[in-house]
Amino acid sequence: MLAITKETIKIYWQHAKKHRIFFYLVLFSISGIALGEVYTPILLKDFINILSKNIYNEQTYSELWHLLVMIFILSVSTAVFAFVRYLSMNRFESRTIASLFQTCFAYLHKHSFSFFNNSFIGSLVKKINRFVGAFENTSDNAILTFIPMLINLSLIIFVLFRLNFVFAVGLIVFLAAYIGVNLWIITIRKPYDIKRYTADSRNSGILADTLTNNVSVKLFGGYDREVQNFIEKTNESSRLQQKCWDIGSYQDSAQVLLVAIVEILMYYYGLTLWKKQMLTIGDFVLLQSYLMIVLQNIWNIGRAIRNLNTNLADAAEMTEILRLPHEIRDIKTAKPLKITSGKIEFISVTFDYNETRNIFRDLSFTVRPKEKVALVGPSGSGKSTLVRLLLRMHDVTRGKILIDGQKISSVTLESLWHNISMVPQDPILFHRTLMENIRYGKPDAADAEVINAAKLAHCHEFISELQDGYQTLVGERGIKLSGGERQRVAIARAILHNAPILVLDEATSSLDSESENKIRLALDNLIKNKTVLVIAHRLSTIMKMDRIIVIKKGEIVEEGSHAQLLKKKNGLYSKLWHVQAGGFIS
Repeated sequence: MLAITKETIKIYWQHAKKHRIFFYLVLFSISGIALGEVYTPILLKDFINILSKNIYNEQTYSELWHLLVMIFILSVSTAVFAFVRYLSMNRFESRTIASLFQTCFAYLHKHSFSFFNNSFIGSLVKKINRFVGAFENTSDNAILTFIPMLINLSLIIFVLFRLNFVFAVGLIVFLAAYIGVNLWIITIRKPYDIKRYTADSRNSGILADTLTNNVSVKLFGGYDREVQNFIEKTNESSRLQQKCWDIGSYQDSAQVLLVAIVEILMYYYGLTLWKKQMLTIGDFVLLQSYLMIVLQNIWNIGRAIRNLNTNLADAAEMTEILRLPHEIRDIKTAKPLKITSGKIEFISVTFDYNETRNIFRDLSFTVRPKEKVALVGPSGSGKSTLVRLLLRMHDVTRGKILIDGQKISSVTLESLWHNISMVPQDPILFHRTLMENIRYGKPDAADAEVINAAKLAHCHEFISELQDGYQTLVGERGIKLSGGERQRVAIARAILHNAPILVLDEATSSLDSESENKIRLALDNLIKNKTVLVIAHRLSTIMKMDRIIVIKKGEIVEEGSHAQLLKKKNGLYSKLWHVQAGGFIS
């Protein structure tokens, strides 16, 4: 845990130092405030000592008036320094927070598809917000508590040494005991904090998961089960929260006891000195003023240390994600992919999931330039995995995949994805307008290009009937559209992207027969002069493919045209065809 804490502080500092000019202004203004707070009691001491003589004359009056003017100037200066501190602090924190958000956003999006498949999105969002919020709270504690305390106490101890070294030594001993007790209690509390935040993230994941699947919860009678499960998990979090708060209460009580002891001892020693006429009334006022400043700072530091511990525990989960190396990334010598013809080669490809489940072993095949190839086979045979390997959603265990002779592991990911258009089986849209969703395939496309792509994908018709047309917001994940409408929007996006290699993963699976026929016409235009890979369960959609590769249990068992494969009476493709034939042949 210590390593994670150090890493969190390191990340915070790397972002904070980009805006250090404002941080230096904060330090300057805090020092100015501290000087004013420490020097004012010295002036008050002199003021009280003069008054205590009970002698009135013009010189005495002038001295008192001079001291009042000095106190007023110090008060105004302190107010100015406070204003500068807050302005600088606002700029320092807001810009660092923006920088941390940007880093989390950029780094998280570079993680692999497997990472996102194994994570709750709602939990990831909460971890980012906690991580950034923890910086803000840590910065507030440092700027408003720790740094002022260090400067104030250093100046006060210096002045007290000049007044009476026993006061200074006593204060140092008290500070050491006070901080030691706080750190000891924090070490007791830290494991509970970590457990609490882990449980809290888990609860956020459960909440997001059940809300996303609210239809399944309702239709499968899962309401009572899910509510009961959530009650159990939140009760566990509640018990951990209560334990943390109880420890905090013990910490506060210990602080109150220490403060009471030091007050009594300091005042008792002060009275002893006063009795011996070694301490003036003004000195006593100085001591009281400094004790008020010290105790105020000390009380705040106990809470600040507790908050710091909580904040760093808060940030730990996101720090671990930022420390986690990206599973799929560009090599240092990666170059942009250059498409000359669109040839795809799988050469002796072996792929294992988590080193325990073998999917492919020494798989080899070639897709010729501009060839249209379909991948078919039973569910779980590896069709979708082949596409994921081509897109480098996973890296092969052994072997290599080439595009126009270039290893895809040696080219930049961005250039690889730029040259491949994909229409997934279940397309997910951004919660943005239809115009923005289609234009995502070509960010600089003119409106006319977007509309033309929509017409080719046969989604212009339903878009035109919407009240806001292309400016219609589609809802989270495109929930406001039907499955067929989402798929047509995804096809329009791919048409606009116009990459030389096209992958269709059940691209017409959510369409009715009439819409499917329209999409087929659009796809006929889309696939011209492109290398095409099609994953299909509905064999009627691939009859015109140049070649069909039949996969079973990670191996190629048949390949050929539709007509050639049907001639194999006992072949797997022929069996699949005849099982489906009654459903779509008139």
